[in-house]
Formats: sequence, C-alpha cells, structure tokens
Amino acid sequence: MVTDSAEHTRRGALKCLAAGGAGTLFALSGGVFQAIDLALGATAAAVAPGQMSFVQISDSHIGFKGEANRDVAATVARSIDLVNALPTRPSLIIHTGDITHLSKPAEFDMAQQLLSRLAGELHTVPGEHDVIDGPGKEYFARFGKSSDGRGYYSFDNGGVHFVALINVMNFKANGLGALGDDQLAWLENDLNARSSSTPIVVFAHMPLWSVYEPWGWGTGDADRAMAALRRFGSVTVLNGHIHQIMQKVEGNITFHTARSMAYPQPRGGDGPGPGPLMVSPDLLPKMLGITSIRVTATTGAASISDTPLA
Repeated sequence: MVTDSAEHTRRGALKCLAAGGAGTLFALSGGVFQAIDLALGATAAAVAPGQMSFVQISDSHIGFKGEANRDVAATVARSIDLVNALPTRPSLIIHTGDITHLSKPAEFDMAQQLLSRLAGELHTVPGEHDVIDGPGKEYFARFGKSSDGRGYYSFDNGGVHFVALINVMNFKANGLGALGDDQLAWLENDLNARSSSTPIVVFAHMPLWSVYEPWGWGTGDADRAMAALRRFGSVTVLNGHIHQIMQKVEGNITFHTARSMAYPQPRGGDGPGPGPLMVSPDLLPKMLGITSIRVTATTGAASISDTPLA
C-alpha cells in the first residue's frame, strides 16, 4: 500500500529525475526514490560494501552523419571516458541497443573499436538500427555469441540476475516493439528458477512500458513479461530508444530509459514525430551521457545516477 505521503514523495522524485542534470543520486528504498545530494563529494558516489555496480550506455548510432551531431564517434568516445573514469570500476557495462545507425559492416567495425576501450565486461542487445537488414546478420556475428544468436539471454553477477530481451525484430501495430511467444515462454521459465528475493535487472532496447504509443515508444506484449516479474522484491528495467531520461515506478518494478551517446530526441508528442533533435552545440553535451546503477544484493535496493557529458 502506498500512502499519500509516499506517493507525493515518489511523484516529486520522478519530477526531479525527468529534469535530468548531474549531481543527484536517486536511491530506491521501499519502491520510492529518494534524492541524495552529491555535493558532499565523490565519496557519496562510491560503491558501498555489499553493493555491485554496473553502467548502462545506449544509442551510440555509430555512422550517424546528421546535423544533430556531426561527430558521433567523439561523443561516444567521451562517454567511454566517463565510464572508465568512475571511482569504482563497474562489474559490467550493458549497451541497450542502436549500436550503429545503419547496420553497415564499417559501422560495426568502428563500434567494436570504440567499445573495446571500455574497462569492463560488455553485454548488449540490438536496437532496430542494428537489424536494418532484417535478420541482423552483422549484429549477431559481432555480438550474438552470448545469446546463441537469439538476442535474448540471462546471466548472474554479484548476486543479481540479469535478463537481456530483444523487442525490435517483430513490430506490433503503431510500431510498438514485440517480444513474441517463444521469448516470453523462455523468460517465464528462466524466472521460475529464481527466488523472489533475487534482485532482477532486465534490459532491452525499446521501452517495456508505454512511454508514448503514437510514436511506437513501448512494447505491445510487455504485460506478460511484467506479470512474470511482479513476484520479485526488486526489479529494475532498463531501456534506450527514446534518447532521454524517463522513469516510472510500479510496485517493486522501476523502469528507466537512458540518454543517448549520439543525439537527443524530442519528448513524446512534442512535434510531428521522433527523430534527431537539433540543439545548440553548447547544450548537446548536457543531453548525452551514461547511467550508473548500483544494487545491494542483500536487500535488492537499487540506485540510479545519470551523468551527462557536460
């Protein structure tokens, strides 16, 4: 049960997070985010005993050559520098898709060259820009080993169970992402073997909640996945695709979408449709960045901190 006071706190935290910006850590406690002032110094961002940390990067769009960012390779490289400069080396890095812009071999070559600089174990899922050819031949040849060429897989790290899902191969009406019956059956079977006290982190490219359906910012069959996840005490769902920070809390499930490393997009419904958003050169670095996540394995509590390039 959520009290009026707790609901007010939750709404206020979500409002603060939607505004973005650096210097604030949102710590999840009892399903409610609490803002922590990081002005106390770098020690506030240090990983505490019993916590494991990892980083989310997303939407690098290697090969993009539009006006919104004339040097995507440079902003991706800067993002990698941010990851490598974290005070505590993350246990792993996850990339939530759109590694490339047009799925070209040369783009994947450059992406592999850049991502090889990351000081940590990399896990990926494809975005729709990575499978423009249909079957995603180049993506799966480069990044498909961990999933046996399926795109979805799971693994454990630091007491946390990670689940990688693919929702960009078979789009539903209105361009919504789709998981499909086979993947959903696999997910249910995978989760059945886990205790409800196990912290779960799910990551996919397109949002697994309805951010803005007219633009296809959602996954049409995500409800079945959420039903399988609700029994767990702490679930964090990470996505990319929309190139901006948005967050929602439903019970013990926290949804978070990340900034891009390439270019921003408008908020849902602001303009004729999604696509690269032109901003002034001085504003662009403030709208790109990385996400750091820490999970306390003993309690399942998660904290999320977004860092812009600026």
